[in-house]
Amino acid sequence: MYEYRRLTPAQRIEVVQQRLAQGYPPHSPPHPIRDQLFYLLTASCYEHQPHMRCEKRRKQVLDLLFEQFIAWGMELRGWVILPNHYHLLVYVNDFDQIGRILRSIHGSMSRQWNLEDKAVGRKVWYYYSDRAIRSERHYYTTLNYIHYNPVKHSWSDSPYDWSCSSVHWYLEHQGREWLRDSWVRYPVRNYGKEWDDFAKVEDASR
Repeated sequence: MYEYRRLTPAQRIEVVQQRLAQGYPPHSPPHPIRDQLFYLLTASCYEHQPHMRCEKRRKQVLDLLFEQFIAWGMELRGWVILPNHYHLLVYVNDFDQIGRILRSIHGSMSRQWNLEDKAVGRKVWYYYSDRAIRSERHYYTTLNYIHYNPVKHSWSDSPYDWSCSSVHWYLEHQGREWLRDSWVRYPVRNYGKEWDDFAKVEDASR
């Protein structure tokens, strides 16, 4: 979104034409892979504004995510809710329901928060994106990436310091040694910087 703004009008037209030629929507993230069991889902607040700065709102979003995904027979395997975006590692049994679930949650939260903040009509959420999980290594690296995200974005000094994260569930049910071993075996490194290149490497390693 931000890179697009820095393009010239001619460059913007070229980018949109390239996306349309690939069958992608002109501006929103494409969802080309729809037949996998696990996905990394990411949703951001518009302009990356910290509308979830207070823990109450982060917990509210997390509760709704659990409620809605469970209602559709899906399962959250990893999560982190930050002040301006969130990541989910989800077992998916019906890809077409993902958009409906997130639009419902984002719509209800937008209305409530705009009333609370006296900002009726404000745009709160941007589009969500999804990344298909292609291998066991990709799965656990994604989980580690999710747990490390509060540190990556300087919201906390340690993954364990951030409350709205699945790291605490894994700490309770798998133990610190399991988490430490997973971190060593599946390091995050530059995960997230070159999504498509990472996916190609993962496909080649299967």
